[in-house]
Amino acid sequence: MNIEQIELRHIRISLVSPFETSFGVTTDRESIIARVIADGVTGWGECVADAAPGYSYETVTTAWHVLCDYLIPALLGAPLNHPRDTPARFGFVRGHNMAKATLEAALWDIAAQQAGQSLARYIGGVRERVPVGVSIGIQPSSDRLAEVVSQYRQAGYGRIKIKIKPGRDLADARAARRAVGDTPLMVDANSAYTLADAPLFQEMDELGLLMIEQPLGYDDIYQHHKLQRQLRTPICLDESIHSADDARFALEIGACRIINIKQGRVGGLTNAIAVHDLCRQAGAPVWCGGMLETGIGRALNVALASLPGFTLPGDLSASNRYYQRDLIDPPFALNPDSTLSVPDGPGLGVTVLQDRLDAVTLRRETFRR
Repeated sequence: MNIEQIELRHIRISLVSPFETSFGVTTDRESIIARVIADGVTGWGECVADAAPGYSYETVTTAWHVLCDYLIPALLGAPLNHPRDTPARFGFVRGHNMAKATLEAALWDIAAQQAGQSLARYIGGVRERVPVGVSIGIQPSSDRLAEVVSQYRQAGYGRIKIKIKPGRDLADARAARRAVGDTPLMVDANSAYTLADAPLFQEMDELGLLMIEQPLGYDDIYQHHKLQRQLRTPICLDESIHSADDARFALEIGACRIINIKQGRVGGLTNAIAVHDLCRQAGAPVWCGGMLETGIGRALNVALASLPGFTLPGDLSASNRYYQRDLIDPPFALNPDSTLSVPDGPGLGVTVLQDRLDAVTLRRETFRR
């Protein structure tokens, strides 16, 4: 694979509605879109880092720096045999997984196109449709949350996730449970609590939740195992898992029973597949998390979620959940059975709409071999 050209775009695209979590409110999604040309074939990747260092230390600014000054020169410096060799090529840079995943995504897109296959089929996907749910941000009140939850349930989403934070937790979870009945329901704390809050989560045991996602520190695995021993509800780890080794450690000590796989968080599709394979061997269910991606990143996530070990609905909602006008054609639409269809065209299987991409671009830079 001879990489000929790489273009980066810093974009800002407005969300349909504000999205609030325990670390802030997002009204516009900033991201980096990478366009890579190799052997005459174009591939696309999306960086999931945000404008602010809330979820991760990585931001759009740090990713732009690392991509321009380190990763792109390393990629243009010599041919690459296969996308799965990318982590080794980038190994001289510690961390910065989201930046690394941006370029690797485009290379997987290219490799699948060269093979004449959809990305899903190319990586071993087995599903034509993937089950999905919806993630709902913190609302002004529990009553308003119940209304929003009901609206998304009526729209066809078969799994509901609500964000929580101290002071907006148990009452919200109870209101959501009343609103959705027996529909699978989960809560996501985004690391907002400590082990001292165990009694709160024990009360949530009575709500029959599908899981409690990342209740404790974003860099913690050990304390989670102490909390999991006190709960019937499965804990799911997200922010704590950056590699297959992290997943192995978490499962071996009983820190969680479920793992959320975000390919950007673990450094790309190669490492995401490794986490999937490890969890499948261990009998631990996984699901695909979302980071407010445009259709470019969503197409990659849908392909990933088609692997056999993804047995729980992911945060891969339809395009219109987040954006009035997505950057791709066709946009992702929710099927009546709360699934998204896996694109079957070559590579990502979606077309990037250049005029829409141009309209949201703040800056761009091109690199050539």
